[in-house]
Amino acid sequence: MKKLLIIGQVWPEPTSSAAGIRMIQLIDCFTINNYKIYFASAATKSEFSYDLKSKNIEEISIQLNDKSFDILIKELNPSTVIFDRFMTEEQYSWRVTENCPNALKILDTEDLHFLRNARQNASKKNIKFTDELLYSDLAKREISAILRCDLSLIISKKEMEILISKFNINENILYYLPFLEKKIKENDINNWKKFNDRKNLIFIGNFIHEPNYNCVLYLKTKIWPKLRKKLPNVEMHIYGAYATQKVLQLNNPKENFYIKERALDAKETMSNYKILLAPIQFGAGLKGKFIDAMLSGTPSVTTSLGSESMTENGEWNGFIADDDSTFIEKVILLYENEEIWQSSQKTGVDILNKNYNKELFESKFLTKVDSIKENLVEHRNSNFIGQILQYNINQSTKYMSLWIEEKNKTSFN
Repeated sequence: MKKLLIIGQVWPEPTSSAAGIRMIQLIDCFTINNYKIYFASAATKSEFSYDLKSKNIEEISIQLNDKSFDILIKELNPSTVIFDRFMTEEQYSWRVTENCPNALKILDTEDLHFLRNARQNASKKNIKFTDELLYSDLAKREISAILRCDLSLIISKKEMEILISKFNINENILYYLPFLEKKIKENDINNWKKFNDRKNLIFIGNFIHEPNYNCVLYLKTKIWPKLRKKLPNVEMHIYGAYATQKVLQLNNPKENFYIKERALDAKETMSNYKILLAPIQFGAGLKGKFIDAMLSGTPSVTTSLGSESMTENGEWNGFIADDDSTFIEKVILLYENEEIWQSSQKTGVDILNKNYNKELFESKFLTKVDSIKENLVEHRNSNFIGQILQYNINQSTKYMSLWIEEKNKTSFN
């Protein structure tokens, strides 16, 4: 039986973030191809961590900068290793290479962190985002991790374009793999709540993720003061995991602006609302909230950045508006016009079924993985720069890790 080791930055929480959902989708994808899966992480579990044992996945607690991982991976001897985000690759890749040199190394980027960071910095400095901002130290780290791996999973077509056109990354080591969803069928649509059975507006997002807090703050200060005057009997409800005090203090019942708790079932919660509002100002990757909106038949209004790489021939599950006044106008139109609302809902179905139906991606992806395994030496030779980085950069990472390991021993003694 083929063995897969996933090294997680955190234990997956699908009720907390799109990243958690993404990880479970990847696990399911390999499960159907008869992989024995192990999930290891140095993070602490929370009450919302997914019960991986329910999927017959062995959970393994590991330590950073500790040779016990070397013993573990030698014993497991996995044929494939997935690093959950580039930071995990930096920590463990050299150990995987030393102990299991023939294991296929896959990096699941989640989204490009250097892209999100560059856009966030531009937004905070109130300057226009330009491509020059991409060439940062963070980009050097993340792209180095991509080059060191045999294959990197990219969730957004825009990010594929950036890596290939701006950084000249070899397409052979990149693989476009978006969210993997079930196809929406007629029966699903018939079970959705209708226009007149829904009310109010919703935003949802994990508040550990800075773009989500920024989006809620923008809603509260820029959009809602004008929008609530146009829709005085409508409430704005904010859901999200790990809301801090700076989020909770935005709650204001007098203004019909409510901070709710986390939504344990995002799609079920969203199905009660007429519209998802998300005036996203910066970020990267694909936004899981819009996938949940489409899956629950909930139209949305967002920005060009929010809908990036998610439209179907420019069509959206609602409206895209970058100007505040236009944003507000489109919310009102969508909230009050049933015909436009229903049309937007249908567009959402088309977007999801044509772009995120897992049947379109899973088998092709697994075939790609098998193909690389069968020609691993040739594949790696075609990415010789990656081998150079593996040799040089991982040597420095290795000795830093070993130094920390020895330092920790001294501290405990």
